[in-house]
Amino acid sequence: MAKKKRPTLKVTRSIAVREATGDVTLVAVLLLVMSGIAGLIYQLLWVKQLSLVVGADVFAVTTAVSAFFAGLAIGGYCFGKRADRLARPLRLYALVEIGIGVLGVLATLLISQSAPWFVWLETHTGPVAWALPFVLVGLPAVLMGGTVPLMMRVVAPAAARVAAVGGRLYAANTAGAILGVLLAPFLWIPLFGVLGSAFVAATINVAVALIALFVARSREARVSVQTASALPEVSRRNRLALGLYSIIGGLALGYEVIWSQAIVQWTSTRGFAFAVVLATYLVGIVLGSAWYARRADRTTDPWGSLGLLIAAVGLSGLVGVLFAGHWLSSVQVKAATWMFHLTQQESLAMAARFVVAAGWIVLVPTFLLGAAFPAALRLTAEPASSGRDTGRVLALNTLGGIAGTLLAGFVLVPRLGLERSLVLMSAVAATVGIVAVVKGTSVSRRLQWATFACGGLVVAMGIGLGPDHLARLLAEARHGRLLFHEASAAGTVAIIEQGSGRNRFRRLYIQGVSNSGDSMTSLRYMRLQALLPLIIHRGTPRDVLVIGLGTGITTGSLLRYPGLERRVCAELLPAVVRGAALFEGNDGVATDPRIDVRLRDGRRELLRSNDGYDLITLEPPPPSAAGVVNLYSTDFYRLAATRLHTNGLMAQWLPLPTQTDSDTRSLVRSFLDVFPYATLWTTELHEMLLVGSLDPIELDAARIAARFNQPEVAAALREVGIASPAALLATWVTDRAGLERYAANAQPTTDNRPRIEYGAWVMPGEFISTLQALNDLRTAPPLVNADAIPEREISTEHQKLFAFYEAGIYAYQRDRLRWQETMRWLLTQDPENPYYLWFIGASDA
Repeated sequence: MAKKKRPTLKVTRSIAVREATGDVTLVAVLLLVMSGIAGLIYQLLWVKQLSLVVGADVFAVTTAVSAFFAGLAIGGYCFGKRADRLARPLRLYALVEIGIGVLGVLATLLISQSAPWFVWLETHTGPVAWALPFVLVGLPAVLMGGTVPLMMRVVAPAAARVAAVGGRLYAANTAGAILGVLLAPFLWIPLFGVLGSAFVAATINVAVALIALFVARSREARVSVQTASALPEVSRRNRLALGLYSIIGGLALGYEVIWSQAIVQWTSTRGFAFAVVLATYLVGIVLGSAWYARRADRTTDPWGSLGLLIAAVGLSGLVGVLFAGHWLSSVQVKAATWMFHLTQQESLAMAARFVVAAGWIVLVPTFLLGAAFPAALRLTAEPASSGRDTGRVLALNTLGGIAGTLLAGFVLVPRLGLERSLVLMSAVAATVGIVAVVKGTSVSRRLQWATFACGGLVVAMGIGLGPDHLARLLAEARHGRLLFHEASAAGTVAIIEQGSGRNRFRRLYIQGVSNSGDSMTSLRYMRLQALLPLIIHRGTPRDVLVIGLGTGITTGSLLRYPGLERRVCAELLPAVVRGAALFEGNDGVATDPRIDVRLRDGRRELLRSNDGYDLITLEPPPPSAAGVVNLYSTDFYRLAATRLHTNGLMAQWLPLPTQTDSDTRSLVRSFLDVFPYATLWTTELHEMLLVGSLDPIELDAARIAARFNQPEVAAALREVGIASPAALLATWVTDRAGLERYAANAQPTTDNRPRIEYGAWVMPGEFISTLQALNDLRTAPPLVNADAIPEREISTEHQKLFAFYEAGIYAYQRDRLRWQETMRWLLTQDPENPYYLWFIGASDA
């Protein structure tokens, strides 16, 4: 029997080192997952907060967020250089995590209070004011940028495993980001608010630091220390790879800018949808990085692999958009139906819809982009300088990402549109891939030809992708005709003609989602949004601010009211202003010199200007849309209240179908917490109007009748079915007492607790219970000089209006017989009412 050969001392040590390295790698993966969770939480919180400081304008937000990415790049480069000269890098890593937690909480607290500081600095110092957001988010970001290079040095991979280990660490950190992007909007912000979520993230940072210190004391061995002079020089080959990978960073974030707009027509503008799409993007990065990490150090053709990966990014990015169509919507419906039957959860069903769309459009390109990181490490990183080289790769990639975001958002999309920008980005990707296989060394002919083929297909598909491809898909899906289409960094605006017969109308879509239109229903509530508060105003209104132009109908209604001296409208998107001329019923608002249109968001307008107003009326997107809740918060109402003159009124659009009943109660509570005098009016079946003031609201019937009967005012309201002062007062619902009963103990919506943005998904027809609950609050309007408008006339008009609402409820309940009976009675009572007749026409159509 042959004697077993004893392992040599060298082999034994090799096995021990490999086992120890494997243990440290597992710890490193765990720590980077946790760090990634915290990092993404901070990023989401700061992006949300910065829009309240620098404005929701995309240029402002992108500039501020660039400070975050610049901090990451600086941190990656500086800590990477430092890491290779440390004997115990895990201890510095622990200190970095503690620093992230401390600075992260401080930044969140300071940003929440910094809007007035920023406005003051901008007024007195101009561009110097931007140093404020740069410092607040940039300092903690510098520390965040150092985590992966430091951890790369902790693991100290052997020569043959640099790319493999780096790919795993990058995948781990990104996997943590996925958890962060899902946990923040779905769990922590709803539970703890914005500031509380920052403390949660900081707790994670501290936990990571404690684990790192424990491991450092118990298991960390000293790693070899490199002096600056001993670090290997960067070769020409490395410089080429680093340059190409920085361009890849620009492509990754440039694609994200385009995809975030292109995909919305298959998803939603809710934060819920953005989180799912971003998580899918990051899943692709993780899967790609982990997949290539397993084979990175075994590949014999690293240049050919990198070239083919990036050329394939360009090809797959085009395929996802070019071949998206009605079939994708059908698959979404099937996936949502299956998920709902499985879980009975509408939110999970909607998530399934979003995953299908994101999976088709972004998953394959991001998988390939994720694989590019270990591929680049394979060409650039050396074991003796793994920290420095990893930091350099990440820093250049991040700087490229900043450039890609700015170029795509501010130059390409506004000038070329989404489709042409996508084609150009894909052409750049194909070119980068071709450069890699041509300039690289020892590239196989098979990978060369495959890369060239991808480039040829990119050219062919780019020619086939029309400049209005996405807008036409939207119009076809809505069974309409495209009239207007304009892309910009802030969003794509489209106007589509829909309906049939005499009920044809035009609808405004922003980011592929319907915002409003000029149908009779929209015309009615928008006319009332402007004219009703002016008519009931206790004083003599002169100055009015409208927040949100939309179709221009609300702002245009101000032109019908005589005596106004200043008519100001704050609108965020220039394309909305340019498209307003296509809508009926706005009295040419876009070109009328009496309207002062200011291109900024509503909060920014109130912060920057000390102008006072007799009426501020809002018609923003629905409160459930991402970022819009800040125009429905207690903090916003407090700001707006400081700009009201004596007896000034605040009029807030209150849509019913866009949020649950509990969320509507929260919205009402926010309003009541600021305005001691508050009233509720019904402007349409699906809409109501909150009117509040810091001073008593007096309903003087004689004054209301006189103002209503002004010829232009009376004509504007008769066109939408309100033919008399009594019909106007029939839209009254209740005063503060009734609203207090409705809101009860609901928690208010605030900037720190943006509840509505993360509320439950609303089922179709669910708003009926809200409508009924609010209508049940109805009391007689408390009139002064009541003889001017007889109570009997108001009661008759109210009976007709609420009969119509009952008919609407029957329609939602599919009770056709009762709907017909109610409408038949209604039309015998008011046969010429254009509002009621429009619904009959819509039904016949």
